[in-house]
Amino acid sequence: MQPFFTLTRRELGAYFVSLTGYVIITVSLFLIGLSFYTIVSKLQAESTPLPITELFYITPFFWLVLLLSAPIITMRVFSLEHSTGTFETLMTTPISDWQVVMAKFTASLVFYMVMWLPLLGCLAAIRYVTRDPSSMDPNIVGTTFLGIFLLGCLYMSMGCFASSVTKSQMIAAMLSLAIGLSLFILTFLGEQLPMEKGWAVATLNHMSMLEHMQDFSRGVIDSRAVIYYLSATGFFLFLTYRVVESRRWK
Repeated sequence: MQPFFTLTRRELGAYFVSLTGYVIITVSLFLIGLSFYTIVSKLQAESTPLPITELFYITPFFWLVLLLSAPIITMRVFSLEHSTGTFETLMTTPISDWQVVMAKFTASLVFYMVMWLPLLGCLAAIRYVTRDPSSMDPNIVGTTFLGIFLLGCLYMSMGCFASSVTKSQMIAAMLSLAIGLSLFILTFLGEQLPMEKGWAVATLNHMSMLEHMQDFSRGVIDSRAVIYYLSATGFFLFLTYRVVESRRWK
């Protein structure tokens, strides 16, 4: 396991010593701040029975952070190794292909979760201003971040796969954005299909990230959603592993 932790530490450190990492954090902090401002403005106008965490997820800024940050975070994980020629050197070290894939995936996921930490500050500020302890209920906050974590698992795995198939970071980012955006668009198709198409509607609803985050932001953990995200993450990580494995022998 030592090679895995060493590579993970190296990959994670690369995010915090590069300008790209701080640009990602700055832009996400700006979008989370806009979401916070929108929510505060609505609460001043009228009260709402919805949990504060649900108000955050229904703003478009929440989804912009996810859709835009994932391709940028993951575009370099394999593409940079290929373009600089360090991939061949990495493959000669005593580390397995799975460890390489999981180390890069883990580092990108940890950075992704660090990027969302300002959300805790926003929730704490709302609790302080409203004097309402329920606005930062530990269970609801925990399930909300569980939903953010599972979404991150899926999108980081898709980004790793996109980065593994090309030497160009720009192409990797565009491919990751295309896959992630397509999956997000499927979220809305279930509402457009007629109800008599039961199996199609049921399948699309099962993939609905909006409904999943609605449950998580209300403190509800649906095991079907958890299994879906973990299975989809495993699928893309397996594809990434197969690409890495094939490149090792080329």
